[in-house]
Order: sequence, then structure tokens, then C-alpha cells
Amino acid sequence: MTTPDISARRALGACAALLVGALTLTACGGDASADNGDGKGGKGSPRTSVAKIAISAEDGSTDASINATGVKVSEGRLTDVKMTVAGSGQAVPGAISADGSTWKPKEQLERGTKYRIGATAKDADGRTAAANSIFTTVSKDHSFIGTYTPDNGATVGVGMPVSFDFNKAITDKKAVQSHITVSSSSGQQVVGHWFGNRRLDFRPREYWKAGSKVTMRIDLDGVQGAEGVTGVQKKTVTFTVGRSQVSTVDARTQTMTVVRDGRTIKSVPISAGSPQHTTYNGQMVVSEKFTQTRMDGSTVGFGGEYDIPDVPHAMRLTGSGTFIHGNYWYDKGNPPFGRQGTSHGCVGLADVQGAQGDTSAKWFFDNTLVGDVVIVKNSPDTTVPPDNGLNGWNMAWSAWTAGSAA
Repeated sequence: MTTPDISARRALGACAALLVGALTLTACGGDASADNGDGKGGKGSPRTSVAKIAISAEDGSTDASINATGVKVSEGRLTDVKMTVAGSGQAVPGAISADGSTWKPKEQLERGTKYRIGATAKDADGRTAAANSIFTTVSKDHSFIGTYTPDNGATVGVGMPVSFDFNKAITDKKAVQSHITVSSSSGQQVVGHWFGNRRLDFRPREYWKAGSKVTMRIDLDGVQGAEGVTGVQKKTVTFTVGRSQVSTVDARTQTMTVVRDGRTIKSVPISAGSPQHTTYNGQMVVSEKFTQTRMDGSTVGFGGEYDIPDVPHAMRLTGSGTFIHGNYWYDKGNPPFGRQGTSHGCVGLADVQGAQGDTSAKWFFDNTLVGDVVIVKNSPDTTVPPDNGLNGWNMAWSAWTAGSAA
């Protein structure tokens, strides 16, 4: 589609022929050619600008990208670009590149919003071209996003997987997974595994190498994840793997051994689950840390057995509610730590109310990163399911790779 520049036409009103810019929208093909006065089209016409403007979002489209929208010009330089929210007229800030060849918005666009772009450019001879487009970005109903962890710039423990939770069911898993790449400076092979149709985790065969840098490239913008549903994310995320720390809880001896970079740095008495409420076995990754948090038994299937509003130094190990945390409500005359399991499945450490003081729980909290590994052994319970928290390490590598769609 081509659009005449009215102001330019009026400025050249003395000319006998109508000036039409050679304008091109991305979705339209072909060139506009001007009449050279002898009834024949000629590209050499002195009255036709050779600048060609391309707006990435096709005029009238309803599924435009919120990331890739912009303007380009060939055989000329952009002189002005105005983008507004259609209807309200609110300006969308943007900038023309130093060489005048492109324009991009400064911020990501909103989903399901109608926009208007008007652009002008000049060729080397000063002749003007113009283009316009009115379009709507892809709506929330017809797009999907993935909430992911860890965050950009984070420093994490060696057990931290990359985990995506998608807000819509994914039916074309191969298309989605192939547009997410995770690589490590350590050179470790990283493979994705699907848990159902909404969760995709990535990890290497063994824990990450301490000190490595991990890069996650998300290129889901425009990728169809299901019928009529496309992705909108396009970004690069990097995080750092810190020192190696793996802590092993022995439910038989009620002790925890903390090993950092291959060396035992502390043995801590603990109180794991009671015989009635045992603690999961297996490798568990610390996914969240709270200086204090409320724990209500009714939210995890224990009715009104407990409701503690200020559990100190709480570190989440499973999605179903297993924590390693401080305990200040224990029987002071008969402390359980190092002697017996008394919890509802959590791993308890001696602590004081208010999360202050020099306690075992505070020491472990202060010396723990999100992504550190806590291994529980010798509990009468089963091994934690790999999708209960960030605990895919409990799955054999062959089973893990079998769950990849790439």
C-alpha cells in the first residue's frame, strides 16, 4: 500500500505531475513507479523519491509484535517518525538511529493496543517519501508468556535449574523449546524437559560448575505455541553460579552436614519430620528465602494443627510446603535437635523468635543461596517428585532427556 505525502505535494504545487513516494509496508510487495511525462513509467523520474519506507507492522494487522515494531528506510534517511496510541493520541517515545536508517520505540509496546505510525524520509536528492500504518498488537487472549527463574543478574547455587511456567497450555512444544537456548561458560550440555504442557525446565547432567556464567536466550516473539496463540517475549537473561554448597540431612542421626566447594564447613543438629509426618528424601533445591514467614497448616493439608505467623529463616524446598527453617517454639526442656524428628515434614533448626540472635538457623540462612542443594537421606518417606519444586535432579539423565521436545 502506498500513501501520498500531502504536505510535500502542496510544496511542489507548481509541478504538473502528482508526486507519489515510493512507499512499502512490510506485508506489501512491489515498488511504486512514477510517470516521467511521456506516458511511460520510469524509475529515473526526477519527481519520484527513491527512498523506500518499511513499517514492520502491516497496516490493518491485529497481531503485531510488541517487541519488533519499528520503521526502516532504504535509499534514504528518515526525517520524522511519529507513533501514537490510536484514539487517545498518546505519544509513544522512540528514536531514529544515528545513520537515519531505522526508528524503534524506546519501550516494549502494550498487548492488545491499537497504534498509529506516520513516517517520512528523504533520498539523496532531498525528495520526500512517506508511509503510514494503523495496527493492533497481539492480544493477551492470543498470546502467551513464560514466567521464568532465575532472574537476570542473579547469583545462584549450583543446583538452580532454568524453569519456565507458561500462562497457557503449549501444544507445539518443539517450536517453543527450540526458541529458548540455555548455555554455560563451563561448556556443559544443557537439556530441556517438559513437565506437562505448561512447565519447561533446563539443566545440565550434573550440577552447574561453580563460578560459571549461564546465558538464556528467549526468542519466542511470534512463535506459535498453540493454535491461535503466539509468544511475545524476546530477551537475553544471564546469571552467575556461585560457590558450590550441598548440605546433606540425615534423618536417622538428625544432623545436617554442610559441604562447600568439596570441604565440610559445619555439622548442624536438626529436627526433621516426625514418624507421623515424615520428610521427603532426595535432592531439593532452595527456591525462596524468607527472613520470616507465616506457616498455616490448613494451606498444606494439615487442618488447624498449626498456624505460626512468624517462622524465622525459612527456605523453601518444595512447592507443596517443605521448608528448612528456624524453630523457636520447641520444648526448651527437651530440645529435639540432633535427637528426634518433631516437624510436619520440614527440617527444623534451633532459632529464636524475631529471627535475631546467633543461632544455627540464622547461620545457615545467611550462608545459603537460592539454588543451593539440600539432600535428605534415611527418611522413611519416598523421594520427592522431580516437579515438586525445582527438583529435577531426582530424575535420571536418560529420563530427563527423553522429556525434551527439541
